[in-house]
Amino acid sequence: MIRIITDSAIDITPRLKERIRQVPLTVSFGDQEYLDGVDLSKDEFYTRLSDSELLPVTSQAPPARFMEVFEEVEKAGDSAVVLTVSSKLSGTYQSACIAAAEFDNIRVVDTLNVAMGGGILAEYAQQLADQGMGLDEIAQAVEKKKEDVCLVAMLDTLKYLEKGGRISKLAAFAGGMLNVKPAIAVEEGTVAVLGKVRGSKNANNYLIKKVSEVGVDYNMPVLLAYSGVSDSLLQKYIDDSKQLWENKVEPLESVQICTVVGTHVGPGAVGVAFFRA
Repeated sequence: MIRIITDSAIDITPRLKERIRQVPLTVSFGDQEYLDGVDLSKDEFYTRLSDSELLPVTSQAPPARFMEVFEEVEKAGDSAVVLTVSSKLSGTYQSACIAAAEFDNIRVVDTLNVAMGGGILAEYAQQLADQGMGLDEIAQAVEKKKEDVCLVAMLDTLKYLEKGGRISKLAAFAGGMLNVKPAIAVEEGTVAVLGKVRGSKNANNYLIKKVSEVGVDYNMPVLLAYSGVSDSLLQKYIDDSKQLWENKVEPLESVQICTVVGTHVGPGAVGVAFFRA
């Protein structure tokens, strides 16, 4: 059997949680360290994030953590394709490669993406495995298809970009006063700011426009996402963007955005990942 494995900086639909193994990164609040998704849930993370003055720190999964999983795969007589968060955002890809060098039955793919962007690529890989495709064939197909993944999102606040040193305090203050919502995307493995709009309604319209401009391959996985404990802003976006999804994506699934991205975007972000048409 060929297994699909990811790290915890990739968000997979709950439907696949039992099938796709995730290797946890580490999240630290001060001197308190947690294994992401193991002893710190996303709800707990976002609650702590909202209450904390200082940003948490996320650390890559070390080679030894991947080694444990790869040994389990080998012992079962299976093989695995491993999809990691972008190597430009984390050292986790390098950790997976170091561990995989000890095994003949492991292939590692740098998704050059994160969160739900990596999630739809993992779902695609699982579909190929279910179809009976071989180990190297799956890895090669995923390497090629990752170029078509598009992730765009709207942030609800500039506060966390300011906390992380990505923008100035003055810019964050002015943005807050003007109710500015920045749009971001993953481009060539890194996070890029696409633009800024004022107000939630304009933010949803901007996101709808960006998705429409790119074009969606409705034969491929689509995944929506939100950051924070509540998905109310996501539900508003879904309602506003019905023309994009109705009778085209069934079911329309969503996930909470991972801690790596959530640390910098804060609660209230809404995003979508899809394959370009």
